[in-house]
Amino acid sequence: MILHCTDQININEFRSNLVTWFYQNQRELPWRENKDPYRVWVSEIMLQQTRVDTVIPYYLNFMRQFPELENLAEASEDEILKAWEGLGYYSRVRNLQTAVREVVSHYNGVVPDTREEISNLKGVGPYTAGAILSIAYDKAEPAVDGNVMRVLSRVLVIDEDIAKVKTRKTFERELYELIDPEDPSAFNQGLMELGALVCTPTSPGCLLCPVQSHCGAYHQGLQNQLPVKTKKKKAIPKNMAAFLIKNNKNEYLIEKRPETGLLAGLWQFPNFEVSSVSAKEELEEALMNGYGIETYTHGEPIQYIEHVFSHIIWNISVFEAKAKQAESASGTSLKWVSQGELEQYAFPVSHQKIITHTIRGEA
Repeated sequence: MILHCTDQININEFRSNLVTWFYQNQRELPWRENKDPYRVWVSEIMLQQTRVDTVIPYYLNFMRQFPELENLAEASEDEILKAWEGLGYYSRVRNLQTAVREVVSHYNGVVPDTREEISNLKGVGPYTAGAILSIAYDKAEPAVDGNVMRVLSRVLVIDEDIAKVKTRKTFERELYELIDPEDPSAFNQGLMELGALVCTPTSPGCLLCPVQSHCGAYHQGLQNQLPVKTKKKKAIPKNMAAFLIKNNKNEYLIEKRPETGLLAGLWQFPNFEVSSVSAKEELEEALMNGYGIETYTHGEPIQYIEHVFSHIIWNISVFEAKAKQAESASGTSLKWVSQGELEQYAFPVSHQKIITHTIRGEA
């Protein structure tokens, strides 16, 4: 396959076609209301590995709670995790707060406008840096995400595997030649929007594409073969048992996950991996060994939940249990809370389903 490099297209015409199309067709999104660097930053972190439609309500709520950098810097971890609850990849919001605190303390609350400085902030990778610099500061810096790689792999006929980290460098080099120095904000957003709306992963809308005349893949009939991307490894299933344990005050036992690792710092109902749906006596023994809580456990699951991560699948059987004594939860990682108090804690999506369907009884 021949690389259709930038010197084989009319760059000025490409820029004009793309930017004009973007201004005429861009979606109305809340983070596009202005170019405030903080607002752009929050939106880009939220949009990582998350659909636009999912992000919109979270973004609006987050900005209501933390309208300025200083508000986010001063918030507690429980507050930011609760605001992020359900978005997943919780390290994103932790890193965002760490970086925001650095901006407040080292940059007087002004988001840096150079790639070197902004890239030193926690959680700000090459794409996020390029997006903030180009969208908020109108700097001619590339912002290479999945949509951009898909568009450019087709336009320039680049057959490098986009699943490999090193491939991003190829697209960055090409973008430094392509990007519109007069309007880098609209150019970069135009590439992203084109990938989201027209140059889609399957069945791309080539007949509607504003840069069709520049697209090597379209002219060679390769648009359905590009981009090249190796498949992810199949997710590994794990059988889990989760427990709604009540005491004589009708309170539920919850625990805080470790501060590092999967779903770090979130709250959950007691749970552990099982080889299969174990016998009642085995579950009670495991609860006693793992949590120091002696219970009467119902023998049959009251709810089944499947939750898919990128690398594992949790198959969760939910059981009800009653603490035999009015035991107090020891340490800060275990708490007895009322049904109403559950709202104060951030839970992973799988355990939110337990609250919604089993505790609240909602459909």
